[in-house]
Order: sequence, then structure tokens, then C-alpha cells
Amino acid sequence: MARLLRIEFPGAFYHITSRGNRKQPIYISDDDRFFFLNCLREAHERFGVIIHVYCLIQNHYHLFLETPSGNLSRIMHFINLKYSNYFNLKHQHCGHTFQSRFHAILVQATEYAKGVAAYIHLNPVRAGIVDRPEEYDWSNYREYLGIANPLPWTENTFVLRLFGASLPDARKEYEKHVMARLAQKQPNPFAPANKTGILGSPEFIDHIRKSFPARPDRPDEPDPIRLNRIMTRPELRQILLETEAVLGPSNRQVRKIAVYISHMATDHPLKSIGGFFGIGESAVADICRRMKKELTCNDTLARSIKEITLRLLP
Repeated sequence: MARLLRIEFPGAFYHITSRGNRKQPIYISDDDRFFFLNCLREAHERFGVIIHVYCLIQNHYHLFLETPSGNLSRIMHFINLKYSNYFNLKHQHCGHTFQSRFHAILVQATEYAKGVAAYIHLNPVRAGIVDRPEEYDWSNYREYLGIANPLPWTENTFVLRLFGASLPDARKEYEKHVMARLAQKQPNPFAPANKTGILGSPEFIDHIRKSFPARPDRPDEPDPIRLNRIMTRPELRQILLETEAVLGPSNRQVRKIAVYISHMATDHPLKSIGGFFGIGESAVADICRRMKKELTCNDTLARSIKEITLRLLP
């Protein structure tokens, strides 16, 4: 089955899920969960993403988010890569943390946000972890009910306003809505979006399809080893520092990767790169040739390099 195209535009809403590789746990301790929430906070601060609903389960997570800048792929790449690097280092884990790429469904928010939010908040109940959603520590359902203070980087007023103009009344109506869905055991609201990747009315889906026609000649995700040129010229020291920040200063490949990015993603001359790193121009070229070869079979390294180049963008 062909991949669905990523549809990105300013103001888009999405239901996001990402599972552990082979359905293995992605959270082993509460420290892991706190770190993941910190990744969400940093994504909010860095990319402007608005987190309306979140729920962390042992081997996957759910998000209902909004992208004011239309930059979903950058946001999710940042979150999953930052967490994967942390998880692998802390737990001495080798290989992929997440199974394939994240799953995203574009949502017509004003029509479907009620069902999406309730579905996510009921996830720990469906999984048999708790009997009621307010008993679960790792979602923001209690924030919606007003029995816990909202985190500063989350937003619950958009969904609650769909249940009433008064905040206290909206909270009561939302709780009724969630418990009604639980009692009625309503089906997965995302089933209609399986084929299109869009949850919305026929008119909304038709509008999106016309606005974002399929382009079979252009894959929706670039080759992970092909770097876009960075339009500004970051200092070589900045490239090295960002590489250390992503990989860790003790990583043996830091300097080689910094050399590779300096040559492949900027217009720094070979002589300048070699001079900064204390090697000759031929050594720079040799490092880049070897890195290209390694990237063809090392997805984790490719993702790390993409993350570093994203951090270097203005």
C-alpha cells in the first residue's frame, strides 16, 4: 500500500500516533515520560506547535495538535529523534525506538475535535490500565476537568469551547461526553480516514484533495541522506556545537559528521573546513565520501544529521 501524502498547511490539526518498534515499550520509567513531555514543550517553544490533547501509553503515544506554521514534519522529526536519542542512550538500546514513521490524520477540527479528544483521553481505559480516564497520570484529561493545573505549553480551551461558552459548564459537558462514549463503547472515530488520511466531511475532504493534489513524481518525504543547502552560512564552530548537542560530545563520530555537514550543507570552502578541523582538503573529501556510503545503510545516523541541519536553520 502506497504511503499517504503528508498534507501540511498553516493552521492544520492532526491526530498523531507513534508506536514502539515491534510494539516494544517506549517508556520504561516515569523519567522517560517526563523527558517526552519535555520534548513536547521544546517543540512548542521551537516550532510553535499547539498541543491540545496528549496521552502516553507504554508502547505508543497519541497527540491532537495544531500547526500554525504548517510544519508538521519538522515538528515530529524533532520530537521523535530527540526522544529516540535520549531513550537509546539511557537504556543502552540499539536500533529504532519507533516503528516506522509517525502516523498522522488530518482533522477537520471544528467538526471532529470533540470525538478526537475523547478518543485520546479514553485510551488508557480501553487499554485496561485504569477504570476512569481521570485516574491516569499521563494524559491531560484532568486539566480539561479543571482538577489539575494545565501545563503552560498545552491548550485546552479550543476543545472546551465546543462544549459551551462558560468554562465550568464546558468542563462538565466534556466529562459527560467522554463518559457517554465510554458507556456506549463507540467505534474508532478514525476508521473513515483509513483510506484518505483525512477525518472530515465529504466537502472538506474534496477541498483538501483539490488544494493538495497527489504528485506521484515527488515522494512525500525526501531521501534521508540528501541534505538541503542551508541558505545562510553558519559558523563552523556552530556546526560542531550543534553536532555535539545532538550526538553528545563524547560520540566518536562528532567531528566527522560536523565535517560532512559543513561541506554538504553549506558553501564553506574545503580549505576553510579543513583549516578549522585541522585536516587537509583531501581528508575533508574522504570523510564526506565515507559518510555518504555509511548513510545508505544507517537510518539512525541519517536522522541525526537531519536533526542537526534543522537546528542550524535560521
